[in-house]
Amino acid sequence: MTWLITGGCGFIGSNLADALLQKGEAVVLFDNLSRVGSQDNLQWLRSRHGKEWSFVQADVRDANRVESTVRKFGPRAIVHLAGQVAMTTSIQNPRLDFGVNAMGTLNVLESVRLHSPETIVLYSSTNKVYGSLESLRYGEMDYRYELVDFPNGLDESLPLDGHSPYGCSKLTGDQYVHDFSRIYGLRTVVFRHSSMYGGRQFATYDQGWIGWFCQKAIEMQDSQSPAFTISGDGKQVRDVLHARDLVQVYLKAVEHIGQACGQIYNIGGGMGNSLSLLELFQLLEALTGFPMRFRQLAWRDGDQKVFVADTGKAARDLEWQPTVSKENGIQAMLEWSKEIQNGN
Repeated sequence: MTWLITGGCGFIGSNLADALLQKGEAVVLFDNLSRVGSQDNLQWLRSRHGKEWSFVQADVRDANRVESTVRKFGPRAIVHLAGQVAMTTSIQNPRLDFGVNAMGTLNVLESVRLHSPETIVLYSSTNKVYGSLESLRYGEMDYRYELVDFPNGLDESLPLDGHSPYGCSKLTGDQYVHDFSRIYGLRTVVFRHSSMYGGRQFATYDQGWIGWFCQKAIEMQDSQSPAFTISGDGKQVRDVLHARDLVQVYLKAVEHIGQACGQIYNIGGGMGNSLSLLELFQLLEALTGFPMRFRQLAWRDGDQKVFVADTGKAARDLEWQPTVSKENGIQAMLEWSKEIQNGN
């Protein structure tokens, strides 16, 4: 069975490719190598797996390259991870954002429809398709906000609201993937992800917040390092999902495609792995022994006070649930961040 992974040299893609290659699967990576760290991930995979797999350097906005790749390999499954993932970039350059997230996704779907209609398409969407969630009721605690009416998190019945160019472009891709199953009978699955983290993630200030603040925690060990900034009061909450559990979602979806076909799933660490920024800082201070010095900026437009995924549907359909605790995962992420900063 051949797996084609778009954005295959990114954080999720490289972890998934590594897991598949260890299982002896045939893997094709499709990536334009534009993101920070993608070249490093490509070399890492080559060092671990030699020439046991294929690499196509191309952009999902190039319909001809997408089509020729799908036609050539006829993959059993496509994991469509390629995307513009930064909210700030989407606001600065909405045309780029739309081209990658919306048109790029349509290019993948059309290639499958025309040349490989039996291919399973797994799409990496986002909780941002639900907008700012301003209509929900929140309780304010000392270190976090809480969902008053959703003690188990938020499920897939939430109304859709593409708040921000990023939210709109991902929602467009999300709905196209879903509808190509209904209209054309393609075997598609949509995953609306919450916060993801783990090794091979080269975090920046606007993407990969767990990794970014792990980097800040290391910098705080130098008393001369300036305080960093956060948007909002630090009580905003997300559920965090480690790469090891994330990989299993995609493997399980293919294994259970009869049940998952045409479905949408909210995927995250769940309520047990939820964290506010302030709680993350407490955990990092306990791990490093140094205080997290920060100052507050205004809230980002459209930022959700709380998003925690109710993963009950994925548990039922895919027999999947998170296994890596936030404590163990963040300790491992801190070690990975140290490796990056040490040039390893």
